Amino acid sequence: MSIEQITKNHATETVPAPPRLLKGAQIIWEVLQREGVETVFGYPGGRVLPMYHALAEYPIRHILVRHEQGAGFAASGYARATGKVGVCVGTSGPGATNLVTAIADAMMDSVPMVAITGQVATNLIGKDAFQEIDATGITLPITKHNWLVTDVADLARVIREAFYVASTGRPGPVLIDIPSDVQLAETQFTWPIEVRMRGYRPTVHGNVRQIRAAAELINTAKKPIVVAGHGVVISRAFEELRELAEKAGLPVITTLHGISSFPESHELSFGMLGMHGSAYANRAVQECDLFIGIGMRFDDRVTGKISGFAPNARIIHIDVDPAEIGKNVRTFTPIVGDVKGVLAALVPAVEAKRHDEWVEQIREWRRAVPMTYIRESEEVLPQWVIRQLYEVTGGDAIIVADVGQHQMWAAQHFWFDKPNSYITSGGLGSMGFALPAGMGVKLARPDENVWVVVGDGGIQMTMMELGTIAAERIAVKVAVINNGYLGMVRQWQEFFYGRRYSASPITTPDFVKLCDAYGIPARRITEKSQVRPALEAAMAHDGPMLLEFVVAEEENVYPMVPSGGSLSDIIIEPSN
Repeated sequence: MSIEQITKNHATETVPAPPRLLKGAQIIWEVLQREGVETVFGYPGGRVLPMYHALAEYPIRHILVRHEQGAGFAASGYARATGKVGVCVGTSGPGATNLVTAIADAMMDSVPMVAITGQVATNLIGKDAFQEIDATGITLPITKHNWLVTDVADLARVIREAFYVASTGRPGPVLIDIPSDVQLAETQFTWPIEVRMRGYRPTVHGNVRQIRAAAELINTAKKPIVVAGHGVVISRAFEELRELAEKAGLPVITTLHGISSFPESHELSFGMLGMHGSAYANRAVQECDLFIGIGMRFDDRVTGKISGFAPNARIIHIDVDPAEIGKNVRTFTPIVGDVKGVLAALVPAVEAKRHDEWVEQIREWRRAVPMTYIRESEEVLPQWVIRQLYEVTGGDAIIVADVGQHQMWAAQHFWFDKPNSYITSGGLGSMGFALPAGMGVKLARPDENVWVVVGDGGIQMTMMELGTIAAERIAVKVAVINNGYLGMVRQWQEFFYGRRYSASPITTPDFVKLCDAYGIPARRITEKSQVRPALEAAMAHDGPMLLEFVVAEEENVYPMVPSGGSLSDIIIEPSN
């Protein structure tokens, strides 16, 4: 569903509910149900007991997580997988603060989420009551908007507004803080048919004049490239991007979050740019004369040193958030609007062209330094494990990656043709994201093969959610890449801190025994000959399964652009 459709649905809802007396706790679930919510992730506590008491009256599935951070990440995974608003619940005080990292992660990655927190009774607010915390104050910088509801008569309207804000314009998280006495209070419930918020009018349609100007630049460019970001995935503009690339003969490169927005087997696909992007993608950026940035924000991991970024290019920037235009790089032609609609208008305006010489040049660079190369080794190499995962699944899987080296290897060595099939924490880079997010993804898309790819460090941050996976029978597969280190930290220590591995070696539990305690099948893989059979066994198992791959300890991610360097300063391979 596009942003435009979501906006239209909120603005024209015409199914009124007959007025009836309801408690605030009932109103919460009533509105959630009417907003189409089917699954909620949460953890009860004293200040949300009224709403949990009312939950039994409504056909909404509640997933009891083992930590509120898990609820937030799971709601995020659910939202990323579907485009719908994810919902998480926590009580006051520590329940609310435990949601903070997941909320911040959703804010950085533009994920539509509604977080509902309990609060102490209104007469106790500001008096340091037990488990009182200023949830709206804490989350003000990391939400699109938040509300403290002190009058039950406002509750239905506020929840409707929350869903509208979370899902329109540039999506993002919102928070609703609801005191316990408001949950217990009664009021005449009526369905708020329209959502009207003064001052909030997100731009959806791109400016026609700017679209024409962009088309003229594309039509006259000699060395154009498209860089597709997360906005393409959020807007579900997969077909529009493909039509633009094929009609105008445009090479397509992606950001980390743009992976799976364009089929990587396509002849015009040239992988990922940036700090751990391919040498040929980065070189294409440095030598292009037109850079078409679609739904991306030009963050530092993409651009490297700004002064050295795309030095020969005019930049077209398409983004739904006007605050991103010109924030990091100077834009020649800005277009504010929903990516799907802008591309639909842009495609007819561009000329049918080919750039065979330019495309062949990028292919030559790719042949010289292919991203697909994996050195021969008797050890189990982590990138080789990812390649085997690709081959066993045939690419027919959703990869939910945690943060670190394995995240980059998954981006580099699993080839994504399936739309919206690579889900990861990009902007905030939250270790511990993948396991709970994978739960949310699998619940959202139960018929898909969902693989969590996580490091031995990241999984230990949220591995209590194995309990949720077991209890709820969530058939997610988990690949733990265990190199005995906080891998990316160790790599930076090797490169920039004289190999002083301070606090980066990490021990792990016996994952096989741990999973056995939860009733989840698991295997520990230490030899190359064991890798493929283990992956095939996991694929054949009708339920959750964990595979621990013990891999080479000091393997590094290449290529790499050093922090502070330009894309031209890329390190291709280790120096001897």
